[in-house]
Amino acid sequence: MDSSDLLGSLMGQLGGGGIEQIGSAVGLDSGDVSKVLAGAMPAMLAGLTRNTSSSSGAAGLLGALDRDHDGSVLDDVMGYLGGGGNLGAGAGILGHVLGGRQGTIESAVSKSSGVDLASVGKIMAMVAPLIMGALGKAKRQQGFDASGLAAALGQQEKAARQTSSSAVDMFSRMLDSDGDGDPMDDIVKMGSGLLGGLFKN
Repeated sequence: MDSSDLLGSLMGQLGGGGIEQIGSAVGLDSGDVSKVLAGAMPAMLAGLTRNTSSSSGAAGLLGALDRDHDGSVLDDVMGYLGGGGNLGAGAGILGHVLGGRQGTIESAVSKSSGVDLASVGKIMAMVAPLIMGALGKAKRQQGFDASGLAAALGQQEKAARQTSSSAVDMFSRMLDSDGDGDPMDDIVKMGSGLLGGLFKN
C-alpha cells in the first residue's frame, strides 16, 4: 500500500460492498455512509498527523502499530464489517487519536453529512481499526521508523489537501483549537469536493 495514498487505497478496498455493509450495521443507505466517511477519514488523518508532531507521539503511534495493527484486518474487510466491526477497539483508537476534541469532531461530521451523531460515532469506530490497519500495513511493507511514520503521514496529508483544500486544515484547526468560534459552517461547505475526490475511480 502506498502510504502517500492511504485513504484512497482504503476507500478502494471498501468499495460499494464495504460501504453497504457499514450501512446495514447502522441502518443507513450507502449515500449517507459515504458522506460520513468523507468527513471521518480526513478527521482521523488530521488526528494521526497531529499525534506524530512530536517525537514521543510518533514513537507511541509506531508502538501501537507494532503491537496491535499489523494490517491483517485488511485481509478480510468484508468479514470484519459483516461482523459489525470492532467497536470497542475503534472507540479506543478514536479516544487516543482525537482526544478531548472527539465530540467536537463527531458533531462536525454529523452536521456536514446530515447523519445523526450516534450513527456517525458508530461508523467512525468501525473504520478506525481499518485506518490503523492500513497504516500498519504500510509500516510493515516499508519498514519505516518513528520519523518515517511522521513523514508518511505528512505525505498523506499533502495528498488529501490536493483532493480538498479545506478539509484537513479545518479538522487540524479543530483539533488544535481551544473551543472558541464555530467552524461548522466551513465544515458543511467542505464536503462535496472531498467526497468526489475520495470516491473517484
